[in-house]
Amino acid sequence: MTHDNSPKWRAQFTPWKSAGNRTETGVTADEVVRQTGWVFNNETGSDLTLAEFVRTGDEEVRRYMNQFGFSSDTLTNKTLLEIGSGIGRMTAAFTKQCFAVIAADVDAAFLERCHETVGKHGDVAKLRTMHVADGRTLNLPEGCVDIVFSYITLQHCEKNDALSLTTEAIRVARTGGTLLLNYRTWVRADAALLPLGIAMRRLWRIPILGKRLAVTRWSTRLGWQANRLSPDQVLAHLSANSPKGKRLANIVVHHSAKTTRKVNTQDVTVKPMKRVNKSHWWLTATVEGI
Repeated sequence: MTHDNSPKWRAQFTPWKSAGNRTETGVTADEVVRQTGWVFNNETGSDLTLAEFVRTGDEEVRRYMNQFGFSSDTLTNKTLLEIGSGIGRMTAAFTKQCFAVIAADVDAAFLERCHETVGKHGDVAKLRTMHVADGRTLNLPEGCVDIVFSYITLQHCEKNDALSLTTEAIRVARTGGTLLLNYRTWVRADAALLPLGIAMRRLWRIPILGKRLAVTRWSTRLGWQANRLSPDQVLAHLSANSPKGKRLANIVVHHSAKTTRKVNTQDVTVKPMKRVNKSHWWLTATVEGI
């Protein structure tokens, strides 16, 4: 039997599917956070509430947007697309700052909870949700958003899917729009983490055992990171596959201040950034017309 190309057949999405199934039960929002919160930002605790969960997202949104040069005043007329919204930990803050927000995720159940989260802690009138059914394309018209934001999401996609979503981000951004995209790249620990991750994803495919493993934090953290992409790999892909009539300008690669990062691609600025994981980097750029 040939598997279709939807995320449900991709082993690294098993934890998200398990978490999504939990969100569809009749539990309260606080209970959802206690059961699945660590899937989205490592927050755990028997007493954790949705309000506390969202507060961590508020703080990160404020910090990252300030670091990328966006004040509250500059966001009031912007439409923002969030790729990988989950249950809305950061989405709520975006709806309070932006003109409009599109929350996109591979799991439809997450999007239902995202709507609930924003209804309680954001401005739901500004929210639209979009299911990324195939895990690689965005069902949006060209040039419809001002900012495309993605945090700790693209590393969980297959390599080609992550690159496809990056191209899609350029396509849906307006001329003059901004990309704020987070990726994971190679670190020394990957010599052990990569083979362990591959082994764990194979275990997730085993009936019964796989489902049990996929709801444990240690198992998920080993198996859910499906790719490593360097800045040069992403930029080379975009150079060859940029949407017709568009190109990137003001390209900046932001990396952890605790590491050095070499980028061979020309006309790219490399900057250290505080409070960034050593294995992470950000691509920020302006989308221009040709």
